[in-house]
Parts: sequence; C-alpha cells; structure tokens
Amino acid sequence: MRVSFMGTPTFALPSLKALMAAGHDICMVVTQPDRPAGRGRVPTSPPVKLAAQEHELPVLQPEKVGEPAVISALQAAQPETIVVVAYGQLLPKPILTLPPQGCLNLHASLLPKYRGASPISWAIIHGEAVTGVTIMQIEARMDAGPILMRQPEPIGPRDTTGTLGERLAVIGAELLCQALDQVARKTVHPTPQDERLATYAPKLTVDETHLDWTRDARALDCLIRGLCPAPGAVTSFGGRRVKLLQAEVEMATGTPAGTVCAIDRAKGVLVAAGQGGLWLSQVQPENRRVMTAAEFASGYRVKPGDLFGSP
Repeated sequence: MRVSFMGTPTFALPSLKALMAAGHDICMVVTQPDRPAGRGRVPTSPPVKLAAQEHELPVLQPEKVGEPAVISALQAAQPETIVVVAYGQLLPKPILTLPPQGCLNLHASLLPKYRGASPISWAIIHGEAVTGVTIMQIEARMDAGPILMRQPEPIGPRDTTGTLGERLAVIGAELLCQALDQVARKTVHPTPQDERLATYAPKLTVDETHLDWTRDARALDCLIRGLCPAPGAVTSFGGRRVKLLQAEVEMATGTPAGTVCAIDRAKGVLVAAGQGGLWLSQVQPENRRVMTAAEFASGYRVKPGDLFGSP
C-alpha cells in the first residue's frame, strides 16, 4: 500500500521500519522540525527524520501540518492511507479526507482510556496493571475515532515509561501492519468508542513532577516510574533540586514524611513517605550527572534525620 507516515520520536521508529519491511511504499514522511536540545541547545533532528534520511525517503518538517504547502505535497504524493504514530499535531480536515483509505493512528493505550499526549506515563502514575496499544481511524476529535484493533500489555512492577514504551512501540508496529493488511483486503470492521469509558492523559506539567512526601510510598513509586526517563520526578535537598530516577517501596518507616531514615551502600537512601517509605537508588542533582543514591549521600553529606522537600 502507498503510505504517508507521520511520526517524530523514537516510539515511532519500529512502526516506520515495520511498514517498510512489510513492503509498503512510504511515499512521504512528515515529522516535527529540528529543535534545540542538550546543554548547548544545538538544533537536533527528530529520530524519525534521521531514519527517513537513512532510507532516502522524502521528508517534510512543517511547523504546522495544515500549511498549504504540506497539503499540496501530500496531494502530489497520492498516498492511499496516512499512518500517524506519535507525530505531535492534530490533522486538519483537508488531510483527514485526502487519502482514499483514510488516516490511521497507533495510540499507546487501550482506547477509550487515556486519550491524549502522555498515555504511557499516566497509566503507570495511576497504578494500572494493564495497558496496551490501539489502532484507530483518525477523526477530528483527539483519539476518538473508531477502533480497528487493540492489544493489551501488562505493566510490570518495575516498568517505567521508558521500558514500557519500548515494548508498546514494537507491539504497536506489529499490530499496525496487521491493520493495514485488513484495510487493503477490505476486511476491517471499525468499532465506535464508548464515550462513557473515555479518560484522558494530557501532557505532563511541571507541577505534576513534584513529589509530595506526605503521599503513600506506592503512589510516589508510581509517579517516579511514570516520569522516568523524562521529565523526571523532582524533590529537593539542601535547597538543591534533585531528580529521582529509581526507587523501591519500603513498607514502614515510623518517621515524619520526607525524613532520611537510613543510608545503605547497596540499597541507597531510605526516605519516609506519608505511609511507608522509598529506598532511593538512582538520582540526578541539579546540573549534575546521574548517580547512585549512595554516591549522592556521600557527596552531599546526607545523614539520617535530614529532610527532603518540595523543590
């Protein structure tokens, strides 16, 4: 099938590669513009652009996908379908109605749950045991179109957004190829979403990254895993912001929330929560490298009785 592919981050790469491996003709790749990244704020190409260039595929990087030049380029490419995987912009009506086989989206949740920009993160933050991927037809409303296929995936007790996202990207790529085969054979049977079951996973804000140590330790563990590797859960120590990357739940501490209870070279730093506590094992102080919590305790002279707090 002749396909225009829209995607931006690493999550979209397995889908692009799977479509090419399956023999689909990728006639156009649309991705986000290069953005400044790193401490030097160097303009950096998105992963999908780099992959497309590697395979000598034509690439567009519009600031807004609805620009007339983009629509004209897509019309000239004559795709039978447009496939969207974590592109980052909503498609306007002139694009939605352009391909004869419609536009398909791979979404990293079991729709209608977790519509929106951050479905993997919010599923982990909310303590879900299962999530998955959905292939749906794109309509004007965000993530509300009819469902073609879904596949569940368990969320492991130590899964982060990073580890779970890697699995879902591969599972979704395989499901996407199956859905395209059904579309080509005209054997697909779209199912409308049940609006009564819809929940949302909006883009994470800075406020949602702050740890409140008075919360239950299990909820804090979910927050840390859901924000890892980025943007990272944040607390403070000695007036310095500290990003928490890995932790494990301790059932009981018996000390006030935010208090350092113990320091162990192997386990890390035990901090009390509202109920239970967390063994911090990997952290990143502000403007410093990622380090073990034991290294942090040594370098910053952390001792039992010290306090972690709001950044």
